[in-house]
Amino acid sequence: MTHPTHHQIATYLTNYVLSELVKYVKEDTGCSIEQAMERVYNSPLMELLQDEEGELYTQSPAYLYEMIDGKSLSC
Repeated sequence: MTHPTHHQIATYLTNYVLSELVKYVKEDTGCSIEQAMERVYNSPLMELLQDEEGELYTQSPAYLYEMIDGKSLSC
């Protein structure tokens, strides 16, 4: 059995966090799923999440949503 690499874990967690953030934006703002995805993927948080050394992807999606004031991502 091979163990996942740090990069694989980081990618998995980043994708999980992003999907949760999209759900939060959609639910809180009434955006369509496409609009919510656009807001999240174009937000400053995206670059921070992709920085594996910063390990921001290990934080709770709810915490990150509050941190960036997710409602500011409204449609």
